[in-house]
Amino acid sequence: MDSIARRRMFLLPLAASLPARAALAQPAAGPFPSRPVRVVVPFPAGGSNDISARIAADHLRPIWGQPVVVENISGAGGNIGAAAVARAEPDGHTLLVTPAGPLSINQFLFRNLGYDPEGFVPVTVLCKTPNVAIVSPASGIRTLGELIARAKERPDSMTFASQGVGTTSHLTGALFQDLTGTKLVHVPYRGEAPALTDIVGGRVDMIFSNVTGALAQHQAGRVRMIVVADTERAPEIPDVPTAAEAGLPEFQSYAWFGAAAPPGTPAAAVSRIAAGFAQVLRDPEVQRRFRELGATTVGGTPEETAAFVVAERARWGALVRRANVSVE
Repeated sequence: MDSIARRRMFLLPLAASLPARAALAQPAAGPFPSRPVRVVVPFPAGGSNDISARIAADHLRPIWGQPVVVENISGAGGNIGAAAVARAEPDGHTLLVTPAGPLSINQFLFRNLGYDPEGFVPVTVLCKTPNVAIVSPASGIRTLGELIARAKERPDSMTFASQGVGTTSHLTGALFQDLTGTKLVHVPYRGEAPALTDIVGGRVDMIFSNVTGALAQHQAGRVRMIVVADTERAPEIPDVPTAAEAGLPEFQSYAWFGAAAPPGTPAAAVSRIAAGFAQVLRDPEVQRRFRELGATTVGGTPEETAAFVVAERARWGALVRRANVSVE
């Protein structure tokens, strides 16, 4: 299957009849870009969100002929950074590169987001990466079966870190508990990097995170990936089995990182932004860098991405209700 076909499959179901947002019909205020572009990452530096955004930014600079500056504004499960972008001038010079939370999940968890997630103009999906169950080597846990057994032996005692409340890392933990009948203690962090630091240090027992941010730690032996929550093994960790191979086929979860523009961004600017990202994601060097991180480039038009975000809201919203997940 070629890359375009894989992208289409990932973005399905796409609503071909999905109405275009009113923002896309507005005329452009001027040429884009006419000054440096600010890319807001709503999580700390060093995590997979930050790494993905910086890979894209490095390759957007020569395309747009302007500096593309990544700024980390973290907190509240990504809401603080997303709110900052929502308030920015809607001319395309401030963008959000984010995982699912701020666009598709947080509205089900927080009473007051500080922004309207449905107001953003989705641009494209940069990449996706499967989530994995990760433990400290000191735990002695090597398989999914051993993890489930340990959790059942110690109900309400084992801790699982996450990248923040409402992130796919958090909800993957909720999905795991829902499927296995276990009870873990959630310990939210302000991003992936500090959570992994505490896994290495033994301050929390485990994390459900994505391959991208934890690959270097796994390869160095500081953490242990024990199962991939996907239908296929990740090429970067070929010895780690899938959840189906480990006896829990329903345990399927992935992280994705997408770009969005502030509400009201003109159609001409959105078109230029999307074209720039599309050129970046076709670059073999960019694809190679994502592969090295355990991620697959995706792409997609703004219309396809908008429909995908809507589908993700439905998927994660259903899990939040079923598992009774709430802000802690």
